[in-house]
Parts: sequence; C-alpha cells; structure tokens
Amino acid sequence: MISLNGNQLTMKQMKAILYEGASINIAEEAKAKVIASRARVEKIVQRDETVYGINTGFGKLSDVKIDEREVNRLQLNLIRSHACAFGEPFSEVVSRAMMVLRLNALLKGYSGIRLEVLERLEWMINEQIHPVIFQQGSLGASGDLAPLSHLVLALIGEGDVFHHGHRYAAKAIFEKFQLVPIELRAKEGLALINGTQAMTAQGIVNYIEAEKLTYESEWIAAMTLQGLRGIIDAFHPAVHAARGFVEQSDVASRMRDWLAGSKLVTKQGELRTQDPYSLRCIPQIHGASWQVLAYVKEKLEIEMNAATDNPLLFEDGTVISGGNFHGQPIAFAMDFLKLALAELANVSERRIERLVNPSLNEGLPAFLSARPGLESGAMILQYSAASLVSENKTLAHPASVDSIPSSANQEDHVSMGTTAARHAYMILCNARRVLAIEAFCALQAVEYRGMELMSPRTQAKWQELRTFVAPLQEDRVVHDDIEKITRYLKP
Repeated sequence: MISLNGNQLTMKQMKAILYEGASINIAEEAKAKVIASRARVEKIVQRDETVYGINTGFGKLSDVKIDEREVNRLQLNLIRSHACAFGEPFSEVVSRAMMVLRLNALLKGYSGIRLEVLERLEWMINEQIHPVIFQQGSLGASGDLAPLSHLVLALIGEGDVFHHGHRYAAKAIFEKFQLVPIELRAKEGLALINGTQAMTAQGIVNYIEAEKLTYESEWIAAMTLQGLRGIIDAFHPAVHAARGFVEQSDVASRMRDWLAGSKLVTKQGELRTQDPYSLRCIPQIHGASWQVLAYVKEKLEIEMNAATDNPLLFEDGTVISGGNFHGQPIAFAMDFLKLALAELANVSERRIERLVNPSLNEGLPAFLSARPGLESGAMILQYSAASLVSENKTLAHPASVDSIPSSANQEDHVSMGTTAARHAYMILCNARRVLAIEAFCALQAVEYRGMELMSPRTQAKWQELRTFVAPLQEDRVVHDDIEKITRYLKP
C-alpha cells in the first residue's frame, strides 16, 4: 500500500502502482489539507467574491461573472464541453498513471476540491477502473484539458472505462458497484482538469520503459560484440575515467561484467587495431542516453508532486491565478528523451548492419543465412530496422518549439508537451523493436562463433531467449520472433 500526500511520490512508487499492482490510499495528513482548502472555496461562493473558475467563465470568458445558483452547472458544462480529445485511447497504464498523479496533486490542498471526490478517485484506482482517455487534443498549457476531461467524465458517470481488460460505460460500472456518480460542485471540474497529468503520466511510462530498454541494450550490445569478435580494450576503466562522465564509466563497467570470461572478444592488435564506433563507443553513446534519462527522471519527479491547477488557494486565504499548468518543463524533457531513445536505435541499427553485411561481419555468413543466395536470412531485418530509425528521425522533431495560440489569443503560448510525450513513446516502441532485431541477429551470430565460447552472463541470456525464439536454420517468417523479443524487453 502506497500512501499519497501530494509531496513524496517517487518513480519507484509509480512503477509499483503501474506495473506491480500496488494499491494506494490517501494519507491522513493530506485529508485535513483538502478539507481546509474546500472550506475556502465555500466561503468564496457564500461571499459572492469574483474568483476565476469558481464563479467566472474560462479562458477568454474569464470576465463573465456566473450567478451563484449556476456555479455547479458551470463545472458540469466545463467537463462536457472540454471532453473533445480524439484518436486512440491512452493505454490503461497511462490512464491509471493520470488518475494517480491528479489525485496526488489535489492532495496538496491548494485546489479546493471535496475529499469525497478524491476518495472516489482512490476507489477507482484500487478497483482498477481506468477511464477511456483519448490521446490527441491537448496543447499542454491550461493543463491537459481535453484528455483530463475524459478522465472526469468517468467520475460523473459519463464516458467509458476499462475494467479488467474490458470496456464498459462508466454508468454501468457504478451501477454494478451500487455507487452514484459524483456531482461536481464549485471549482471541482476545473481543479480536476487544470494540470499536466496527461503528459506527465505518459512521460512516467516512457521513463520506466526507457530505463529498462537502456539496460537491456547493454547485454544485446555485448552479445553483438562477441558475434563480431570485438575488442574489449575499449571498455578499460582508465579510458572512461579520463573523460569523467559517470554514466559513461557505468556503462563501460556493466559491459565488462557482461563480457567477463568471454573467449570471443579480442584484444587490440589481435585481429584489428580498433573497432568501428558502433562497438568501440558503446559507453560514450549509451552513457549519453543515461544522462538524458537522469534529467528526465528529475523533472518528472518534481512534476508528479506539483500543484499544477489554477487558481491556487493558499492557507492565508490568498487566491492567485498563475500558470503552473504550463507544460514547458515536461515538454522539454520529453523532447530530450526522444533524442536519447532515437540514438539508442540508431547505433543498434548500425550494429545490425555489421552483423549481416559480409563485408563487415568478420567472416560470418552473408546476412547470417545458412545458405546465402538461396536463402536471404536476416537481410530484410536490417531494412526494417533502417525504416524504424528513419521514422524516429521525423518523430524526434521537437514538439516544444511548435506553439500555437488558443482561446481567442488569451492562451497565446502553449507547450505541446503531450504531443512530445506521445511521440517519445512512439520512438520508444520503434527503438525497442530495433533492439529486438539486433538481439535476434546477435543470437544467430554467436551460434556461428560457438555458444560455449561466450561469456557466462551472455550465454545465460542466449539460453533464456532460445526457449522462445528458435535459431534461423532456414528462411521463415520472423515477425512473431521479433515481437516475442520485443515483449521480453518491456517491463
């Protein structure tokens, strides 16, 4: 059980909630803050003070005063009008992450929402009832308004939800559990949708999956290095200490561990003086991606504990309209992550080329085929990898530089952070398949060299993968093999 209080949620805890089935609860100290914050909203309504989002319109309509009798209707209208996202739904894991993040942000006590609304969110998370939230439609400023509105639709008994792998009408789920939908009151609709939780949720999933893939890329590279009789001297600790990047040294250290005891690696001058960059510079290239991951993690862990709605209600009674909903920090982080993942795929594709190219693969059969000419072997796998990395290059264009004004130019600069996060995940999926192709080819290459000569750790990997991917003894459809390895590389 993971307690949420708005301030201490970590990436490790999110991983447990999203991938390991951990439940959550609302910390007692947070409940008191929520109740006090709600009391401040009630006082504003009673005094008929003019406060944005409580008794005014939204965006360019913020100067329109709303009658006290209509403030609840205002919130319902907000959700219905803003629930206009499109495209494919976010995955259930991203939807779940959005719910957890929005709940955690509202527990900080700056948002004026009722505790019972948050307790309904808590219940839905623990029952694994995940709103159907469409991916396209957020500008990443004023919050992820359209996607989060679809989250709130489920709370009020409208829209659809996923539950144990099936899709249902939200109203039907509440009837099944004998619960009535939430009726929104003053400020609550705005409090629920005015935040960066769509981009941050997708960003967290991106990070967790990217971290695993980046670790996995190292044993794959180590297997390729052995298949190509690579030179181990390039991983000597002195080389990397001389440059000073910790992440680079860490990759070199892990590569030495993966290669320890191998009779397939060579020394410089033994077969050749030096390797190509795709082998020799693994610590430098992969290490740079680790630097990006560290940056991304830092920004996500700040944002997952941030108050990102507007206005914020402070303990002294001050109500301030600010701009914490602007997603620029996460937009930059996601655009940066795109580069790190695209480069992992780029260098992997170059290693694939060396494995299959008879001019470069140190005596391995052409295209790793048992009967080159009659059979094409892994020839077209390299084509597919090349296609994926080229697609990544177009997706890597920074979304964060592509602002466009909205709401009659009241909201005249936006982050496009959710687009950046979505594209980062697309690059991640492509990179994972490229690395799966490299793994497939590396398995074949070390078999030609002699599995008994591999390092013990990579030999164990070879044995594990061979339980579900057979050797390429003759041409066959390998789509399913690559998909099996791809799934293996996921959390």
